[in-house]
Amino acid sequence: MAPGMALAALKQRIKRPSMLSKLCKPKDLLHHFPNGAYIGWSGFTGVGYPKIMPTFLADHVEENDLQGKLRYTLFVGASAGAETENRWAALNMIERRAPHQVGKNIAKGINEGRIKFFDKHLSMFPVDLVYGFYTKDRPTNKLDVVVVEATDILEDGSIVLGASVGATPELIQLADKIIIEVNTSLPHMEGLHDITMTDLPPNRKPYLIMGVEDRIGKTSVPIDTEKVVGIVHSDYMDQTLPNAPADETSKQIAGHLIEFLEHEVSRGRLPASLLPLQSGIGNIANAVIGGLSDSNFKNLKVWTEVIQDTFLDLFDSGKLDFATATSIRFSPEGFKRFYDNWSDYQGKLLLRSQQVSNSPEIIRRLGVIGMNTPVEVDIYAHANSTCVMGSRMLNGLGGSADFLRSSKYSIMHTPSARPSKTDPTGVSCIVPMCTHVDQTEHDLDVIVTEKGLADVRGLSPKERARVIIEKCAHEDYKPILTSYMDKAEFECLRKGWGHEPHLLYNSFDMHRALEEEGSMKKVKSF
Repeated sequence: MAPGMALAALKQRIKRPSMLSKLCKPKDLLHHFPNGAYIGWSGFTGVGYPKIMPTFLADHVEENDLQGKLRYTLFVGASAGAETENRWAALNMIERRAPHQVGKNIAKGINEGRIKFFDKHLSMFPVDLVYGFYTKDRPTNKLDVVVVEATDILEDGSIVLGASVGATPELIQLADKIIIEVNTSLPHMEGLHDITMTDLPPNRKPYLIMGVEDRIGKTSVPIDTEKVVGIVHSDYMDQTLPNAPADETSKQIAGHLIEFLEHEVSRGRLPASLLPLQSGIGNIANAVIGGLSDSNFKNLKVWTEVIQDTFLDLFDSGKLDFATATSIRFSPEGFKRFYDNWSDYQGKLLLRSQQVSNSPEIIRRLGVIGMNTPVEVDIYAHANSTCVMGSRMLNGLGGSADFLRSSKYSIMHTPSARPSKTDPTGVSCIVPMCTHVDQTEHDLDVIVTEKGLADVRGLSPKERARVIIEKCAHEDYKPILTSYMDKAEFECLRKGWGHEPHLLYNSFDMHRALEEEGSMKKVKSF
């Protein structure tokens, strides 16, 4: 965009005249980013994140051979764009990161020990940030600089966010200095957001939300304009990827889930319009929402973290009345569809901060149906959401536990097995014992794979194990898991340890076989 056109576009977006004096170039702000700085970015699941300043800083490091010499502690509500945080990781620019990330380079940096990553429930992260837990060893208890993407700056100096809210309100509350990227490639989004700020105990107030549509906050984020050290022009769209179509396994899982929901309605445990739905990210989540579009359910509502393209299908089918989240993470085609039909979706959608979208108290009050995908589930219904083989971090816990612990229906859906390099069913997702536990047996109600659905409500551990193996395990692994359970039960009952039987010396034999032989099927028989 030509300079004159850019300035004209910015003047339309910056409605507080005094803020125009803060317009600058990224290079003018370099001195605000010394080595060791604590930095916050807006954004959540790869949308609404700043692009210009992070890219400029990465270019600066690359052009001046400063890899490993400019390193930062970086806080984002969840993941940012791959071309920002993932590139920073490749350039060794991240010292510490929380609470959720996506990208091969950043995951590699974490698992190689170069990036200190700490995981946290997404509902808790913003509050703990404002408590000062993550800056407790700093002189000012503040973040040095927070970079925020906005579509508009209003007359009162408050800012209108883009396609996500995340932890932005709390990052701004804790910021010593603020940089705003005004993105003129995005439409005006005022009215899409429901913004609340965080009070500290003993002055915290309840969120007075009794229904999905309830608005409790403002449409923009209030800021102290004296903290704004620069405003940068951006015309760079969120770099999302096309959604992969649902595969046959995902469709089968969705079919089992919809049949279960129909059963619960028939037994009077759910209303005909269900209760607010929460669905994670990925193929299975897309298939479930897509399946609801083709189902007989109507007047549906959604209370979730992230809205994906299939929710637009659900809106367009006339079956979804209202949805609330903290992020809209559409594909490029989905964003075009959303923006082109803004008038159709406006009034049916709200974006809130992640501590509200993931609030356990609200989730429990609304009776949310929580559905998420794990790495693995064990026979007693513990689930691992984060660490492959107990050690290799993927992306982070995210908000799965916020929902699974507090939802009326806590559901984990997964393929029964995933292919390895040497075996199409080399990794069973149903195992004797999870190598890392993020969701406990006390929190999960339903486990579902393409093989079937295990309703474990009210069952003892031994009953749960038999049902999960029978209903959910892949046929290649069902005999192995049954053999393990038979021997564990025999040995533990013999010792009077029979409540939740385990063979402690054999619990991870399937994982060892995978690592040493390339397939869990090569485990020695129990």
